[in-house]
Amino acid sequence: MTLHVASTDTVEKPMSAADQDRQAYLANLLAQRSSGGPDWLSEVRDRALSIVQERGLPNNRDEDWRFTDLSGLYKTTFAAAAEASLQPQDIESLMLADAPVRLVFVNGFYASALSTVETLPAGLSIQTLVNAAPAARLGQQQGMTEVFTALNTASFEDVAVIQVAKNQVIEAPIHLLFLTTGESPIVTYPRGLVIAEDNSEVTLIEEYAAVGAATYFTNAVTEVWLGQNAQLHHHRIQREAKTAFHIGKTAVSQDRDSRYTLTSLSLGGQMSRHNPLIVPTAEQTNTILNGLTLAVDQQVADTHSDLSFTGPHCTAQQVHKCIVDDRARAVFNGKIFVPKLAQQTNASQLSRNLLLSAKARVDTKPQLEIIADDVKCAHGATVSQLDDEEVFYLQSRGLDRDSACDLLVEGFAAEIIEQLPIAEQRQTLLDAVLSQIR
Repeated sequence: MTLHVASTDTVEKPMSAADQDRQAYLANLLAQRSSGGPDWLSEVRDRALSIVQERGLPNNRDEDWRFTDLSGLYKTTFAAAAEASLQPQDIESLMLADAPVRLVFVNGFYASALSTVETLPAGLSIQTLVNAAPAARLGQQQGMTEVFTALNTASFEDVAVIQVAKNQVIEAPIHLLFLTTGESPIVTYPRGLVIAEDNSEVTLIEEYAAVGAATYFTNAVTEVWLGQNAQLHHHRIQREAKTAFHIGKTAVSQDRDSRYTLTSLSLGGQMSRHNPLIVPTAEQTNTILNGLTLAVDQQVADTHSDLSFTGPHCTAQQVHKCIVDDRARAVFNGKIFVPKLAQQTNASQLSRNLLLSAKARVDTKPQLEIIADDVKCAHGATVSQLDDEEVFYLQSRGLDRDSACDLLVEGFAAEIIEQLPIAEQRQTLLDAVLSQIR
């Protein structure tokens, strides 16, 4: 009898043409990245570079990206962004009179001529890469191994470091404005670092916009560190050009008794994605996540949030809304993880979605993973169209159909937009929502 023994040699599957294309695409991006700088920065960048090379770029076979089409991004060849000069009148419509401290970055580079940081309130420190120190904890948050986040770490040109000292309350909002300008397709890597020390409080408006830009790719990362009993009101507004690609990460660490509120608006970009990652590292934290996504024409807008508790007696509330029109697609995947150590957690999650067209699409997945047995948690999702009875009621009160529909959409969006601290900006964004669905 002849005994046949199966070979244990591993046969590698040939790399597909698509995989080869993504490797070449990534190699081109990495070839343009910044180099040099102090030793601590080189170490941070080199670690990130290794992660990017190991992981490679995702595609729709990856579970976290299966609803988000990245083919348009991979078909566009981007050049490294260069410093550009803008005049104050070029950004006049974006200036906020009620936010006296303003940091402006153009194509990822700090623009001192457009910023107002000469007179800072007591306890507030503003730094950029020129004077940032390794003690600033840059690149130390959880979630830094995600490939686009690591790509930002390996490639960013400058960084906004905002630090609030212990026991200090900064009354007026801080405006952090990231702008893109240029003609040919470029890639920019905006980077922010916010440190609120023990018992401090601050409000931050983080905004992304374009000034006459053509197609471009914004790959943004903001890290937030909250000390004990610190409080941050964080408002993130993405209104990129309609031809842009935008991928952003917000990574937050919360210490004991801290309170973090994120109001996130996504209005622009042909393809956009925001990845909030919040990790309360101690007990008795409070987290509030409010989100609004508007997708029209053929836009794809994706939000993947992740809130992972590590201690007991924490509370969280998340409300995310999507307005989808035409042939656009919105994606929401919200995960809340409650491990065994996080007893007596109180968390709720709600996804509400409004479809304005028969061909509009939304993929929503509110997700609770609970291992602890003494918790109060709930989640839910709704997908609906405008209510004909509500439209008829408004028409019976003298409104035409278009005005009635506008009023209902405005009411749907206003719950999130009203969380913004500056009235002038709230009205501007409400007007922007209505102008895009008309």
